[in-house]
Amino acid sequence: MEYDAKTKNRMKRIEGQMRGLLKMMDEGKDCRDVVTQMSAVRNALDRTAALIVSSNLEKCIRDEKENGESSEELIQEAVNLLVKSR
Repeated sequence: MEYDAKTKNRMKRIEGQMRGLLKMMDEGKDCRDVVTQMSAVRNALDRTAALIVSSNLEKCIRDEKENGESSEELIQEAVNLLVKSR
């Protein structure tokens, strides 16, 4: 699968958030602030994972319809990936 520039930019922002989180920890910031930032990173990763799965699922379903195949198995696999990522 090829990943578009928007998805890669999301990951770069998450990488920046992680660096900021490590800096906060090095500076001994309050645990509430650190955990809040951790939650933001986790949410950003979850949203990005959902975007990747949905984009891939859409393409795969389109391909299977062109080939006359059923897409039920693909949909279940995508749901399992999302559930597993949480």
